[in-house]
Amino acid sequence: MTISRTGHAAPSSPSHDAASVVGWLLREGRHAPDAESLVEDFCGRLIAAGVPLARCVLALQLLHPQIRSMVYFWRRGDPAIEAVTAPHGTELLEPYRTSTFAALIDEGADGMRYPLERMEAPWPYPVLGELRATGLTDYAAMAVLFAGGRRNAMSFATDRAGGFSTDDLALLDALLPALGTVLETLALRRLAATVLDTYVGRKTGARILSGDIRRGTGADVRAVLWYCDLRGFTPLADRLPREELIALLNGYFESMGDAVERHGGEILKFIGDAMLAIFPLAGEEDGSDAAAAVKALNAAADALATMAAQNAERAAWGQPTLRCGIALHVGEVMYGNIGSTERLDFTVIGPAVNLVSRIEGLCGRLERTVLTSAAFAALVRADGEGGGHRLDAIGHHTVKGLADPVAVYELRV
Repeated sequence: MTISRTGHAAPSSPSHDAASVVGWLLREGRHAPDAESLVEDFCGRLIAAGVPLARCVLALQLLHPQIRSMVYFWRRGDPAIEAVTAPHGTELLEPYRTSTFAALIDEGADGMRYPLERMEAPWPYPVLGELRATGLTDYAAMAVLFAGGRRNAMSFATDRAGGFSTDDLALLDALLPALGTVLETLALRRLAATVLDTYVGRKTGARILSGDIRRGTGADVRAVLWYCDLRGFTPLADRLPREELIALLNGYFESMGDAVERHGGEILKFIGDAMLAIFPLAGEEDGSDAAAAVKALNAAADALATMAAQNAERAAWGQPTLRCGIALHVGEVMYGNIGSTERLDFTVIGPAVNLVSRIEGLCGRLERTVLTSAAFAALVRADGEGGGHRLDAIGHHTVKGLADPVAVYELRV
C-alpha cells in the first residue's frame, strides 16, 4: 500500500481510468494549442472518469518579461475557461502570500487536502472559507512539477456530500506527472514564441518557428523603413545613474515601438539608442502600399505625441527631457538570416537601409524631428485619403556616403 501526496491511502495499482487519461494526455493532449484548451479537456476527462469535480484552478509559472504566471479557472457549467494574467509583483501581494498556491509554489509543499464541510473558521487559507460559502465540500491542491524543478500548482474542489473519495484523490495524484509533462511542453512552446516575439519581433518569430532558420536564407521585400535615434543621448548617459538611464531609454523606446506596432509595423532591432523598424509593402496596385506609408507617417506623429507627454511629466519632476529624430524611406531590401556560424540575426540590408539612417542623421544637422525621402513622400501622396499635405519639401542635402544630394521632406508637427 502506498500513500499519496494528499495523505490518503491509495490503491497499490492505479485505477484503469488513470491509464486511459494518461494515454489521452500523451497522445492528444500534448497537441493542445494552449494550456487553456488542455485544462478544459482535462477537466472533462475527469468528469467522464467519475470525479465529482466542480472547480479546478491551474497556476502556471511563465518565463516572460512582464507576466509571472497565468491562472486558469475551470468551473462546472461555465461556458469557457477564465484565464487571468498575474504580472510580476503579484507574488508580493497579500492575496497571493496567504494562498494555498504560495505554499505549493514558493514554500515547497507537495499537496494538501481540506474537507470543507467538516471545517469551521478560522480558515488556514482565506480561499477555503470563500469556497465553503459557495457550497463546496472538499478541496485538494497539489504541486505540478516541471523537469527543471520549476513548480506550478493545481487545485480541485467538489460540492458532493462527503467530498472526494480516496479513489478520486488517488486518480488525481496519479495523473499529475503526465499532466505536468504536457504542460511543460506547452509552456516551452509558449516560451519559444515569447522569446522570439520579444527579441526579434512577432512576424520574424513566426518565420523562425516555421523552420526558416538556416543561415543565408532571405527574401527581397519592398518596405517602408523607419529609423529613429535620440538627440544628445551621450551627455545624458555620462551623467545619469544607470537605473534612471535605463528607465529613460525604456520610456523612449516604448513611445516609438508601441506606435510602430500599433500601426502595423515591426521592430527589427534596437541599436544603442536607435531603433530600426519596417512596414512591409505588398506591391499591389490597389493603393494598399500608399496606405501603409500613411500608417508609418501616423505612427511617427503618434510616437512624438507620446514622447511630448512623457517630456511634460519628466519636466514637472525636474528630470531631463528627450529629443529624437525619425527618418522614413521606402525601398527594396533583403530581409533574411545573416551572421556567423554561431550567432545569427534576422535583419534587413541594402542601400535603402543605409539611406534611411543617413536621412535620420540630417535631423540633427537641420534641427528637424521627422524627415522622409522623396520616394516615401511620393508614396504617401499616392494615398487617396491624403497625408501628403503634411509633408513639406526642404530641398536637397548631402549625406555621408552618397555623391549626389538627396531630396528630403519634413513632417509638419
